[in-house]
Amino acid sequence: MTPEITRLHHVGHVVREMPAALKLYRRLGFALPTPSYPAMVPQDGGTLEPFGAANTHADFPQDFVELVTVVDGVGSRVPADARLVPLDAPPSVLPSLMERINATSANLSDCLDRYEGLHILMLSSSDIEATAARLTNSGIRHGGVNTVRRPAVPRVETVRYLEIDGVQPGVEAEGRIGVAADLDPGIQGSRATDHPNGAVGLVDATLCIADSELDAVRTRYEAYLDHTPRANARGWVFDLGAATLTLVRASRLAEALPGQQPPALPALVAYTVGVRDLAATKELLRANEVPLCRAASGELFVPATAAFGTVIAFR
Repeated sequence: MTPEITRLHHVGHVVREMPAALKLYRRLGFALPTPSYPAMVPQDGGTLEPFGAANTHADFPQDFVELVTVVDGVGSRVPADARLVPLDAPPSVLPSLMERINATSANLSDCLDRYEGLHILMLSSSDIEATAARLTNSGIRHGGVNTVRRPAVPRVETVRYLEIDGVQPGVEAEGRIGVAADLDPGIQGSRATDHPNGAVGLVDATLCIADSELDAVRTRYEAYLDHTPRANARGWVFDLGAATLTLVRASRLAEALPGQQPPALPALVAYTVGVRDLAATKELLRANEVPLCRAASGELFVPATAAFGTVIAFR
């Protein structure tokens, strides 16, 4: 049987200050649209007020990097050009929608309490219903398939996804792990843009694990992915089409990414994007005074201390 999970869907970088993170990502050469903030008019009237979780994407043809923050009422954290999206739902649906938004915000707040950095890993499925059934049959708890529809060009986009229940509903020890239906190529293709750094897609996400827990986490991801990984000197690698999910033991992380240490264990510590011309990417980053290091593989990376808690690598 061919596994239905075939690639990375997106990773999510959770930050405390969206304006500062936007400035960083643009220095890194990513083209990001204005962030969207859900908003409501207070019960006592007035103007729209943002709440919940806000985000924007660095979009590629088949995947993306999400930049996300939690709105906590501090106005300085909302960019001046933020796009406020009024919450518009029938009264019968509004309570459940609010419950979902509040649960997501609470989970992201818990993630930020651990550390600022990479906390979201979504895998891409060619058949999300089959994935849900397989996970259930394997005894893996999840919240079921959610369906969200949102305006997009050239048509309304339907997003279907599930989140795995781990240490609490919707959250595993390392963050929010889930599966989403493959992106619509027509819609995503219209959304993808030319990034000044030449980025064309996600090629790896790296999860760092305590040495004693590596085998248990490998077994867990084998069940999530219905894949068998290959071993390397530092851990395990799951091949997902053009991308990989790398599990690295904590004692060997600094070998792969010199100078880097995990902020917690387990932790999503890095993501890698493929670029058209690594020399041109390096030139742009140097011109923008971005600190760069060299990975054991030869890839360039921005250290976590310079990128709000996550290593960002270029291949």
